[in-house]
Amino acid sequence: MLDILITGEYVITMTGEGLGIIENGAVGVKGNGIEVVGRAGEIKSKYRAHRVMDAPGQVIMPGLIDAHIHTGINILRGLSQDVDNWMQEGLWPFASCLQEEGMVKGSLVNIIEGVKAGTTTFCDYTSPMQAIVKNHVQVGSRARVTDVINELSPRIRELEVGELYPFDPAVGQEKLENNITLLEEWHERERGRITCTLGPQGPDMLSKELLLEVRELAERYSTSIHMHVAQGDREINQMEKRYNQRSIPFLDELGYLNEKLMAVHLTEATAAETHLLAERGASMILCSGSIAIIDGIVPPLREFLQVSSRAGLGSDQTPGNNCSNMFNEMKLTALLNKCRARDPQIMPAWQVMRLATIEGARAIGLGNEIGSLQPGKKADIIILNLNTPAFCPHIKKPFRNIVPNLVYSARGDEVDTVIIDGQVVMEGRKLLTVDEGKAIREAQEEGEILEDRCQKAGIHTPLVDMMEQDRL
Repeated sequence: MLDILITGEYVITMTGEGLGIIENGAVGVKGNGIEVVGRAGEIKSKYRAHRVMDAPGQVIMPGLIDAHIHTGINILRGLSQDVDNWMQEGLWPFASCLQEEGMVKGSLVNIIEGVKAGTTTFCDYTSPMQAIVKNHVQVGSRARVTDVINELSPRIRELEVGELYPFDPAVGQEKLENNITLLEEWHERERGRITCTLGPQGPDMLSKELLLEVRELAERYSTSIHMHVAQGDREINQMEKRYNQRSIPFLDELGYLNEKLMAVHLTEATAAETHLLAERGASMILCSGSIAIIDGIVPPLREFLQVSSRAGLGSDQTPGNNCSNMFNEMKLTALLNKCRARDPQIMPAWQVMRLATIEGARAIGLGNEIGSLQPGKKADIIILNLNTPAFCPHIKKPFRNIVPNLVYSARGDEVDTVIIDGQVVMEGRKLLTVDEGKAIREAQEEGEILEDRCQKAGIHTPLVDMMEQDRL
């Protein structure tokens, strides 16, 4: 007896080398796992279910994976784009006024936003994660979480752009202990729905000694290292000043380039550095929308894929990407790489769908559990309504247009139902686990508190100048 039997016009399984599409298919769920996948008629003749979800005119597919997101700074949404130095002249001034309550309440809205657009797994890289992880528990999302580790002195915000960051070992040890506590208290909680990684912020933001300690802890706890790598010319400048080396060769000497490393961005990586990282077994996490907005760069995904398929997509953050929508990331990844290569055949729709599902699952170390619809995997499933303007018409001959339209036309609000770990989290576009309206109201209140604190602190950034010029 199945708990849930879902039937639909299409089931996109993401099995094999392509998409594994079944027309008029079905997925059977038992407990928190997938029991059976196949043609609807055959499965209905063999199985009974406590609940049948018939979804004519709809597509059933694996939940999307946001392989890199900072939900804790969501309250700063839209405050740091269109500036030259995103971090120091955009993010940090506003972040200095951000309090924990605002981080937690903003995070909840960010998770809600992602789930409503079909994201079922979040690799959340945020502090204070001990509080934020409870949002994932409440919503019902699958989360691979980490606390940020760095040794940056509080006076870093006083530095001129380009000055060498001062390190404070006491800060580093405190943040390392926070990450260890997170691992010991939350790893494999909620029936394994919550897992933890280690999160050194970047090779330029903590000492060689602390990086080596993190590497040893990753071995001891058998977990991944989630880290920004070659994420901008600012990082490379810091690395060359401190070590006379670029980030990737430096990390290679430290023994970081292996299958445990989830390397985020690679914005400034050369082709040779990208190939080296891929050859060593590390994964690449690409945040197309964020990097386009904050750097105007297309990271070297094509170079990475020449060597390895262990790549995934992330939305990064809302201060400089402004949304957390993996349909948006799929489209931007395809378009930006086509433009970069001046070749419309580059990065076809089916390939970026794999990056947001099965390849993304492998990139974050969960490929055996999620990312495709097949027996034995976790029941992380989304159902999209095809009877919308964005999908009309959906045709099957002489070829199916469902996949190009999912990538190039879908906006995320076509997602009707979300099932995570076998539990229905959203149905008919209504979240069943949290009060969405209340979460938005409370986050808005925190935004107004932030506004007051920033005004009192006299925060002034290039975006403030734009507003004064009536451009915002």
